[in-house]
Amino acid sequence: MNRQGCRPGSGAETGRLLISLEDLDSVTEGQSLDLANTGNGEEMIEQEENEQDEGGLLAYWQDIGRTHQVNVSTDMTEPIQQMTRNNQPENRERVPFTSIGHKKKDDELRYEKRQYEKAKWACVTQCESRYEQSICLGFMKLMKYICQQNSSGLFLGITLPIVTTVRTNQTRSELWPEVTTAYYLPAQFQDQAPQPFDAEIAIEEWPAHVAYTRPFNGTTNEESILQEINQLAAYLDSPEWLQQDTFIVASYNNPAAPNRENEIWFIQRP
Repeated sequence: MNRQGCRPGSGAETGRLLISLEDLDSVTEGQSLDLANTGNGEEMIEQEENEQDEGGLLAYWQDIGRTHQVNVSTDMTEPIQQMTRNNQPENRERVPFTSIGHKKKDDELRYEKRQYEKAKWACVTQCESRYEQSICLGFMKLMKYICQQNSSGLFLGITLPIVTTVRTNQTRSELWPEVTTAYYLPAQFQDQAPQPFDAEIAIEEWPAHVAYTRPFNGTTNEESILQEINQLAAYLDSPEWLQQDTFIVASYNNPAAPNRENEIWFIQRP
């Protein structure tokens, strides 16, 4: 669950662009793609309307990019369109697990203990100067993989959460720059994973493991992640059984959302 090595990215180019699943929900009806048949037999009119919609959708993302001092290139057009078309709650597959325990105090959930089975994940490691930059660049690469840039030629589907593996120093006061962003392959692709066209994306089989998870809301950045890691560590009864410097941040929606749903996972040693 931990890839070695850290290939530096081009932080000046990627900036802090927050392209993610829930951002696509904010596209207005006028900016979303009109995929329905108009039924008027005027193919030229329909084509022109679709081209305008597609251009408006890319322009929408380019506007977002400019606010984060990045350029959204035209090669993101098709992935953005596909994610927009398929970004509905009923289309999102959750990573399966079995709850095997929890700890509460005064109705507050301190943590939930879960069993995750062996599974394949698509992973990409980035090494930007800021955590936010690394997850954005990593997610954009995974977005292309999900959207047909794979050996199957298929749109693979949206799964949640998108997770990032982070490492800290011994005192858990600093995150290392290496960040791995990972996408759980939907159940139908677990036996035969489509291969990515991007050489920086690796298909990894993560072993079955036990995770101690704690939810938290809000933005995810280096400060908030370190705070949540140390908070969960304080609630654990036997932290020595768990990995001490490697943790997972699980995200269920948009990094820019004001009340974002996240979790910190501690992984039990084999």
